[in-house]
Amino acid sequence: MQNRILILDFGSQYTQLIARRIRELEVYCEVLPYNTSFKPNENVKGIILSGSPRSVREANPLVPVTDWFGTGIPVLGICYGAQLMALQMGGEVAPGEVREYGRAHLSKLESSPLLKGLSAGSVVWMSHSDTITKLPDQFQSLSATDSIPVAAMAHKEKPWFGLQFHPEVMHSEDGMQVLRNFIFDICGSEVNWTPANFIEETLKQIQQQTGDGNVILGLSGGVDSSVAALLLHQAIGDRLYCIFVDNGLLRKNEFQDVLQSYQGMGLQVQGVDASKRFFNGLAGVSDPEQKRKIIGRIFVEVFEEESHKIQNAGFLAQGTIYPDVIESVSVHGPSVTIKSHHNVGGLPDRMNMKVVEPLRPLFKDEVRRVGAALHLDPIILNRHPFPGPGLAIRILGDVSKEKVQILQEADAVFIGALREFGWYDKVWQAGVVLLPVYSVGVMGDERSYEQVVALRAVSSSDGMTADWVDFPHSFLAEVSNRIINRVKGVNRVVYDISSKPPATIEWE
Repeated sequence: MQNRILILDFGSQYTQLIARRIRELEVYCEVLPYNTSFKPNENVKGIILSGSPRSVREANPLVPVTDWFGTGIPVLGICYGAQLMALQMGGEVAPGEVREYGRAHLSKLESSPLLKGLSAGSVVWMSHSDTITKLPDQFQSLSATDSIPVAAMAHKEKPWFGLQFHPEVMHSEDGMQVLRNFIFDICGSEVNWTPANFIEETLKQIQQQTGDGNVILGLSGGVDSSVAALLLHQAIGDRLYCIFVDNGLLRKNEFQDVLQSYQGMGLQVQGVDASKRFFNGLAGVSDPEQKRKIIGRIFVEVFEEESHKIQNAGFLAQGTIYPDVIESVSVHGPSVTIKSHHNVGGLPDRMNMKVVEPLRPLFKDEVRRVGAALHLDPIILNRHPFPGPGLAIRILGDVSKEKVQILQEADAVFIGALREFGWYDKVWQAGVVLLPVYSVGVMGDERSYEQVVALRAVSSSDGMTADWVDFPHSFLAEVSNRIINRVKGVNRVVYDISSKPPATIEWE
């Protein structure tokens, strides 16, 4: 097992961001719930204690079950993690006289390997109401701000450090330098997380796991399943069988275009047109959660039927990526369901297949880098994320073939304009939503009474948070004009300017 950094998650909204920043330094790290029991060994180079929405002053604070005090491994506590370290070592934590949220400036910087390269006045991002009011014995303050006396601290002999600010947030202008100091100078980590290293190790793991058995993979046309397919194909060749199901809810011409791209990559792909089956199952259903469940159930049925046609298929491959893994393990138990997951997961036990997840350790941007190293077709590699239930959740209300056709045409106009005007690669995700609203309009000399569509486009790094894209008004006017003139059934176009949070990227 390669050297790694462990991040113990206490429920912070920034935990994934810590992991992403470390991965950007090309060092492998894992996120574990704070109460995970593990045995530190020579492969664990450092431990990071994340922040938390909880308080260390609660009657039952979140405390790791593994005692990191006696390991000798470097530890970095961030926000809640720093306060927990202070409290467990004999210090005191109390509500701050002034709560700090947002930007602050470091002052009184002491010499320390953790803050090497920083200078007084450096901007950092704070998000806390509690503060360390008394340092434990053998600890010293490394820095302060105008509001708190301990913005950073360190043990005088042990490699234990605490930060009240969040170095992982881009608003902390020297945050990456702080993480770099901890990961390389203090932990002694080496660069070990590159696309080439990942591909080499993953090919070996796939070959070892699958032996001489056949593997089935459900393709979606997206980057995750496509990169998984290339890895599997490179590892086991023609023992990989791919199934690409057309649920009738894909974008315009997507089934034919993507199927052709896959076949050009040398993959064995069985295309299955099951659109009528999906439309029949969705008829009259308006509830978004019910629509997702119906689509998932029918997909499983179709996938199971097709897989039975493949001999000696003992393995099911999935394009699961690391955010899926992290989000499935809540710090406090099962998370609240915002919407049902649309991955292939959930296939019936009677299929009796073992799961292969070659992308399980990767974030989305890492998947793209691996795909580029595998020479994946740029058209697929750079595709925007697309929801598993497809256009069904971009049609508010019940779904019909006629509504899908309207939405496909409007979506094709919007996506085509993004490519034409150089916006496509600047946008994380974009699409059109068909609203259950009819509006009065005038076309020629006649009154029209047709539907309304909403354009949605967001910028993001990972989809966890997102901002709406501030297009030039001239671009929005051009798209609106094209849709109204070319798409029969639409006479009004609006633009969604909601960010995530509080909104989600998709409307359903």
